Amino acid sequence: MSTPTGPASGLPVRMPRPRQPGRHRRPEPLVAPEDAPALVLAVPGTPSSTTRSLAEEVVSIARSELPGLDARIGYLDGDDEEFATLQSVLAYAGEERTARFEQAREAGMDVKEPDGPVAVVVPLLAGPDGSLLRQVRQAVMDSRVAAELTDVLGPHPLLAEALHVRLSEAGLARADRARLFTVATAADGIILASVGGDEAVQAAGITGMLLAARLAVPVMAAALDQEGSISSVAEQLRSSGSQQLALAPYLIGPEIDASLIEEAAKEADCSASEALGPYPAIGKLALAKYTTALGIAPQQAQATPAR
Repeated sequence: MSTPTGPASGLPVRMPRPRQPGRHRRPEPLVAPEDAPALVLAVPGTPSSTTRSLAEEVVSIARSELPGLDARIGYLDGDDEEFATLQSVLAYAGEERTARFEQAREAGMDVKEPDGPVAVVVPLLAGPDGSLLRQVRQAVMDSRVAAELTDVLGPHPLLAEALHVRLSEAGLARADRARLFTVATAADGIILASVGGDEAVQAAGITGMLLAARLAVPVMAAALDQEGSISSVAEQLRSSGSQQLALAPYLIGPEIDASLIEEAAKEADCSASEALGPYPAIGKLALAKYTTALGIAPQQAQATPAR
């Protein structure tokens, strides 16, 4: 039986295992630095239980990759009752840090006044969207705390992997070209649908090239929020020889109404895969933005190579 200070007398004591010597030893697991800023995920769109579940899964993945991480969720269109706004989440994080410092000083501890960012804000966006990013910046300014804002998650090979998986789940692409099986509905041309105008289309095109390399079919980016963009790209793909198209949303999910994806698929006369959602890569990329902002070096997330 154990005592509050350790195992009872006579019982074996578990000692820490010594680190393996030599250059082949395993790296020490990375943990969040003490008093590190919070990672605040900025979630766009109209809040809902589905959006909350998605955001919570993303931060759960980030926490599993970096033990001790203080990860929080702020909604751009929150109500501060059921869904906390980004502004209030940042303000509260600032108040907490100030309170911890004052309590430590009152307790007679030799502590330095905190400096640096209170939080690192990571937009839950696959690509750039000027309107949504302006909302994020305004919320950071209105919070009146020092917070660092990162870039969006893409373009990145991990997003190409996620798009491939979503297409294969919908039966629109082979999961593994190395295995010789047939997917009767596999597309021979992909429309990569983004939101955010021309800048978003250009950024999506970079990930699209990576996806094209994985699938060995042409991939072209189009804008869901520009009239005629989807149908124009569909026509280009068909005129170049693609007969069976598929629409792949280059979106996490909360950015737009899901009905817009259905309408775009009808416009292009093709099937569509699901949005990226809480694919594990999303949480890893959010964490990578955070650690890069702080100058921490976590183990690099790698995409599964195309086969």
